[in-house]
Amino acid sequence: MTLVRIDNRLIHGQIIETWLPYTGAKNVVVANDELAHDILQQEIMSLAIPQAVKSSFVTVDEVPAIMSRLFSVPGDHATIILFSNCSDARRAFDSGFDFHVLNIGNVHYSPGKRQISPSVALSDEDETCLRHLNRKGVELDFRCVPNDPVQVRF
Repeated sequence: MTLVRIDNRLIHGQIIETWLPYTGAKNVVVANDELAHDILQQEIMSLAIPQAVKSSFVTVDEVPAIMSRLFSVPGDHATIILFSNCSDARRAFDSGFDFHVLNIGNVHYSPGKRQISPSVALSDEDETCLRHLNRKGVELDFRCVPNDPVQVRF
């Protein structure tokens, strides 16, 4: 199973304790331009990831290529791909990373955002971005953890 998720916290307990077991993921790809160039933060986040799970920290533009490489190697392709925001997920999608379901798990509230669930607050820009992906055939799954009921907002 592959999970594509927007979570502004990227690697944290919900990913490690709920989504990794639920998906059976053997790979975690963190797609974030800033983090891809911050070795110290990568090392800190990597400490939370079980040793049996391979982790990659890449720029958003590298996502199509790394996913192509992961799926070209025989074996278990279960992967979690994490984006910190919708615009990064859209950029990867528009550049060739084809996904059919996008889990929106954690998008923190800040002024100008509308709280749509306990863990997701969206700006007008976020909503426009999600509608764009939805019109392109991407199902939107608003869930913090796997045992939450699936909520589709658009």
